[in-house]
Amino acid sequence: MIAVLIILVGAFFQGSAANLFRSRSACAFAWSGRGIKTAKKWQYQEAGVRRLRSEWHPRYQMAREEVSDASATRIVGLPGGDQKIDKALLSELNDPDLARTVRRDLEKAAYTETAEKWYHNLDYDAFGAEVTALGKRLKQDCGEMDNMKHLRKILRWRDAAMVIGVLSMALPPNPLTVVALSTWTYASWTMVAHHTCHGGYNRAPNAGKYKSKKFGAGSTFRRLADWGDWMLPEAWNVEHNRLHHYRLGEPADPDLVEQNLQFLRDDPMPMTAKYLYVAMLVPIWKWLYYSPNTFKELKLAQMRSEKQELPEGLQPERALTLKRMVFPENEAEQIMANLITPGEYFRKVFAPFAVTRFFLLPAPLLFIQGGVGPVLFGHAIINLILAELLTNIHSFITIVTNHAGEDLYKFDDSVRPKSGAFYVRQVISSTNYNYGNDALDFCHGWLNYQIEHHVWPDLSMLQYQRGAPLLREICDRHNVPYVQENVWIRTRKTIDVMVGKTSMIQFPTKVEPAKDKAGASGITWKSTHGAIDED
Repeated sequence: MIAVLIILVGAFFQGSAANLFRSRSACAFAWSGRGIKTAKKWQYQEAGVRRLRSEWHPRYQMAREEVSDASATRIVGLPGGDQKIDKALLSELNDPDLARTVRRDLEKAAYTETAEKWYHNLDYDAFGAEVTALGKRLKQDCGEMDNMKHLRKILRWRDAAMVIGVLSMALPPNPLTVVALSTWTYASWTMVAHHTCHGGYNRAPNAGKYKSKKFGAGSTFRRLADWGDWMLPEAWNVEHNRLHHYRLGEPADPDLVEQNLQFLRDDPMPMTAKYLYVAMLVPIWKWLYYSPNTFKELKLAQMRSEKQELPEGLQPERALTLKRMVFPENEAEQIMANLITPGEYFRKVFAPFAVTRFFLLPAPLLFIQGGVGPVLFGHAIINLILAELLTNIHSFITIVTNHAGEDLYKFDDSVRPKSGAFYVRQVISSTNYNYGNDALDFCHGWLNYQIEHHVWPDLSMLQYQRGAPLLREICDRHNVPYVQENVWIRTRKTIDVMVGKTSMIQFPTKVEPAKDKAGASGITWKSTHGAIDED
């Protein structure tokens, strides 16, 4: 499976990687057309692409100075034109790969020229007021009975996948069983547990166990019955519901991809090797990184709530992986491993799910007579393992990619929840995918409404579906960048950040209203379930 994934990723990135590794002694192109009096050749050494990206602004300014026709602004995407790329000029490039690269960077130039100004003219209070009003309207207009009816529909789809997968797991390994088991795990986390733990159904009188205070927490039985996965629900509530959502894109955001993969970004290994490293990480990322890191955040939060001092030399913002926990390589990792011991982690977090899913679930097959029991048990184990790899891939593509890319922003301080600046940050540091109907949204785990989810974390899946077009209208009216792209494009952009090919945009936080800042006390909360202001 991993080998197949490596091949697929290699093929997926073949087009863009070719630009990085193709040797060019001289890549020159000339601009010509109506109104352009002179043609200038620009030469790019080495791969050409990086040089183009790092020097686009001064070179495009040079081009602008050398033309007299105002229509030339269309070429470079500068103010004064319609910011469209003149394809006729690009077609004169001899190299199709370079032409595509130039077109992409020219489009980025146009975007950057606009992006440099939008936040200076933004009325944060007006934007925040409109977003707040829309959130209240969505809660009122979408009845709780409708929300629960919709949730039960999603539960039926999830349970159908579970039944198909479990009843067929004794068969020899096959795609139907693997996809069904994978979908069961994926839907249980991304759609059911995710929105329930955020309080999306807390207002429904008939929600039953689907309330944030009850769901998956309190005992091992409740965890496995409500949401069986590698993460401890209480740990995930701290890491995701609070730290990620209310410190989005900051150094304290435990899910900041660029920061967590800095070791890979800085590594001098060839770019091809970096892509292969990511390809091998994708099928195992939940239990290798996400599960231990969420547990780390729970332990640190407990220590802070009990007024305990963190050990000297501890690096609390550094991600904890299974490898760093079991095989620490430096003093900081050893301090973290002493604080969060492998024994405690495996006993409380890892073992309950591993034993239940990969032994107890298929164990009845061992009692089948005639000597076939062990064979059927072996089939089930293989199907379950393949499903685990697949659900990791599926969740990586739709989760990790939500907040990474060269067109998304990062920040160096904190702002108050539900302030104008807070809402802006949630929009410009998140991305949506294609959306619009239950089948499409189910395939994306409802993570294709990530912007709306970060703006209003405690809404239901149905409310996100109805609110997304309306929020986009508000963003367009205030010129706040609202990013929505195909999930495969976002996957490429995320991996480019992971390997260091691109970087996120540093937002100038000094332009935000001072009254929206969190201040020295930072962001606090009473509980880790539901909305941040719920008891």
